Amino acid sequence: MESAEPSAVPQLRPLGIGEILDVGIKITTRHFWTLACAVLVVVVPLQLTASIVDLSVAEGTLSGADSGQFETDEFGNPQIDTTELWTLVAALTVGAVLGLLAQTIATGACFKAVTDAYLGRAPSWRGSTVHVLRRLHSILWISFLTYFLGGLAVLACILPGIWLFIAWTVAVPAFLTEEVKGRRALGRSFRLVREYWWRTLAIILLGAILAAIVSGVLVGLLTAVTFTSDSTLAAVVANFVASVAAGVITTPFIAAITIVLYIDLRVRKEGFDLALLAERLGEDGDPDAGPLPPVLPAPPLLPPPVPKYATGEQPPFWPPPPGWRPGGTDDT
Repeated sequence: MESAEPSAVPQLRPLGIGEILDVGIKITTRHFWTLACAVLVVVVPLQLTASIVDLSVAEGTLSGADSGQFETDEFGNPQIDTTELWTLVAALTVGAVLGLLAQTIATGACFKAVTDAYLGRAPSWRGSTVHVLRRLHSILWISFLTYFLGGLAVLACILPGIWLFIAWTVAVPAFLTEEVKGRRALGRSFRLVREYWWRTLAIILLGAILAAIVSGVLVGLLTAVTFTSDSTLAAVVANFVASVAAGVITTPFIAAITIVLYIDLRVRKEGFDLALLAERLGEDGDPDAGPLPPVLPAPPLLPPPVPKYATGEQPPFWPPPPGWRPGGTDDT
């Protein structure tokens, strides 16, 4: 069931920090079902795969310990061999990669759905997911550059790394709406956030705190199962449900405030008109079609050319009357 009730394109003005958060909350709650579906359709299969991998590795490790296959030191403590250790590391890596992939796709789909909602259109989780999957390679490349370069900056010096992560906050929205790719998307985000870095930090930080508070209660109740049960299966299932619940709650809200922040930055720095974005995205909200071709006036309607007959005699008008022939012959 998709959210409907499209409205007119809103008039834009610079928004305060509280207003951006308020708009993000309203968009999330008003279109929660659509945004939740956009998250669930991506997060559930990928997180389920990661949970199955974790469960198989955990059961193998526990069965080895129960059967006495692990060596012990002089104090009787079990020692895991190298094979078991690398298997565990591989499982954790697979889970992390799948989780990051799910988060990236779900966030991109929410970006597209929120943009449609902000334009006054009815967002579609199917259309948003397909839209992002078509551009997944570019989104992954932007995400890789953000985490890799930002991570290097954090390792070199923490403060420059934090600065870059905040400066690149709207890189993916810039790509989805302006089709700037790779390093150009990072540069575009950097230029938009510049002069508003502290303000952007405050919005992102407050949004993350609000999302954490809301999701923390639910996730805490679900993960409490791991402390009340000795079952490995129960722990994995609880972790899976908690991850999905956290994604459904936090991803749409963070995407909403990021999109509103991106549009607000363009309003402040470029006098951005939302109607231009509506034109760019086309009538159906799909930028694949590109800009519409100019409407050219139709050429003037000219009469068909009159053929020259060998006798030089021409019909009284064109087309000639039925049966007319050069030289005065008439079939009738």
